Amino acid sequence: MVTVCGIDDAGRGPVIGPMIMVGILIDEKDLPKLKTLGVKDSKLLTPNQREKICKEIVKIVKDYKIIKVYPEEIDNAVLSKEGSNLNWLEADKMAEIINYLKPDKVIVDCPSNNIKAFTSYLKNKLNIKTDLKCEHKADFLFLEVGAASILAKCAREEEMESLRKKLKIECGSGYPADPITKEFLKNNWDKYPEIFRHSWSSYQQYSDGKKSKKQKTLGEF
Repeated sequence: MVTVCGIDDAGRGPVIGPMIMVGILIDEKDLPKLKTLGVKDSKLLTPNQREKICKEIVKIVKDYKIIKVYPEEIDNAVLSKEGSNLNWLEADKMAEIINYLKPDKVIVDCPSNNIKAFTSYLKNKLNIKTDLKCEHKADFLFLEVGAASILAKCAREEEMESLRKKLKIECGSGYPADPITKEFLKNNWDKYPEIFRHSWSSYQQYSDGKKSKKQKTLGEF
């Protein structure tokens, strides 16, 4: 029986909360079942549709793995002096998923413009032999990746809902362009440092401004 794995992320761009990486493992013969469920790129589904389909996906797949990458780890990768970046961090997490699920075939949604370099980097991280394909818009083109994107999006939304309940404040979607998130960031960037990605420019516009003011004050003495 040939097994296939699809991998995708959710929450790559937000300034608040984790990035979620998900891989699903399914028998190749069961892929049509995903289509019957209405699986597609998670961005083309409403939250209610995603939640409903998500519950059915986990019943069909052989296995799945969810990895939550929190802001501190993202910042460490982005700000690393060793040439790391968000793309390589994603590749590291994809390799972890592939090595765990051990599929015969893998299709991943490639975050890098350079598919060849990304594929080479990812292959070097694997400790199993598998047929690896890295594609742009794979969540739109392949059912197994679309299914992974749905699980990732649902997991990300659960994380954000937990965060709202914990803080007892509405912080929006976490994306910098979201007006609610913008306002929350402006008023709370220094109150809840652990939830923000400090390496994001939307965060640094406040933190750097604060540093500049402090430095000016010290200089005046």
